[in-house]
Amino acid sequence: MHSSITSTTPPRDTRLFRGTAQGVTAGALWGLVFLAPQVLGNFAALQLSAARYLAYGAIAAVLIAPRWRALWLRLGRADLLALVQLALLGNIVYYLMLATAVQWAGGAATALIIGLMPLVVAVLGSREPGAVPLRTLAAPLALGGLGTALVGWEALQGSHGPGGDLLTRAVGLLCGFGALACWTGYTVVNRRWLARRTDLSAHDASLLVGVMTGALALVLAVPAFAGPSSGHTPAEWLGFWGMALTVAVFASVVGNACWNRAGRLLPLALMGQMIVFETLFGMLYGFLWEGRGPTVLEVAAVVCLLGGVVWSTAAHRPARAVTAPAGTPPGPSSLRPSASSRAPG
Repeated sequence: MHSSITSTTPPRDTRLFRGTAQGVTAGALWGLVFLAPQVLGNFAALQLSAARYLAYGAIAAVLIAPRWRALWLRLGRADLLALVQLALLGNIVYYLMLATAVQWAGGAATALIIGLMPLVVAVLGSREPGAVPLRTLAAPLALGGLGTALVGWEALQGSHGPGGDLLTRAVGLLCGFGALACWTGYTVVNRRWLARRTDLSAHDASLLVGVMTGALALVLAVPAFAGPSSGHTPAEWLGFWGMALTVAVFASVVGNACWNRAGRLLPLALMGQMIVFETLFGMLYGFLWEGRGPTVLEVAAVVCLLGGVVWSTAAHRPARAVTAPAGTPPGPSSLRPSASSRAPG
C-alpha cells in the first residue's frame, strides 16, 4: 500500500514547482484587474464590477453546460453557501472595492494594500497542523513587508496618483483595505471548500463559482446600468465591454483555474506569498499604461517582494534526508510531515 501511494503522489519539490508556476500565472492574469479601472476611468466601479462578472458568468455557463446537470446533483446546501461566499468575497464585492480604490486612491497604493496579503495569509496558515512555524517565515515576511512599504512611500511621494481631495483618497484607501479583507476571506474559504470537495476538478470548481457570480451580477446590473449612460459614446461602450470580456476570460476563468490548481499543491502560508505576483504584474501593467519606467524605490520594492517569495518558498522545501547508522533513533527531520501525509491543496 505504501508503494502505491508514493507512486501516485508527486514529490514535494515537484508540487512546489508546479504550484508556484500556477500561482505566478494566476498573478500575471489577475494583474489585469488593476489596469482595467485606469483604462476605463470614466466608468463607475459598479459598472466595471457588474460588466466583468456578467461576462464571466456567461462564459462559465457555456463552458459548464455539458456537465451542468451532473455537477448540480452533486452539490449540497453547504456547497451552495460556499459558492455564494466565494462569488461575493473573491469576485463581486472584492472587485467593486478594488476598482473604487484604484480610481480614488491610485493603482500603486491599491497594489500596496493587496500586496499585504502574504503577511495576512501566512499568519493564518501558520496555525494549520504541520505548517511551517511563523518564526521561520518572519524574515521573508519582513522582507516582503519592506517591499510593500517602499511601494507605499513612492505612491505617497510621487506624482502619479489620480488626484482628488483628501476625503476621496481616504475612502479609496479604506476600499483597498476592504478588498484585502475580502480576498483574505476568499483564500481561506476557497481552500477549505476545495479540500472538502476533492472530487471536483479545479476547472469545474472555478466554473461553478463563475455561474454563481454571474447570477449575483444580474442583481448588481440593475443599479449599474438602469440610469443614464453619462454621455458615453458607442465607441466608449464598445471598449468598455471589450475590456470587461478580456478581464472575464483571462483574469476570472483562466486565472481562477490556475489559482485553484496552485491551492491544491501549495501550503496555505505559501499560497499567501503567491499573491505578490498580482501586485508585481499590476504595477508592470500600470507602468506600461502610464508610459514610464519604475523609479529606484519601485525597483527596490520589486526586489524585496520577489526576495520574500523566494525565501518563503525555500522555507517550505523539505529537509534533505540524512542516512543514519542502523539502530539510530529518528531525529526531528524524519518526523516532519511529508506531502503525502497532508490533505491535498
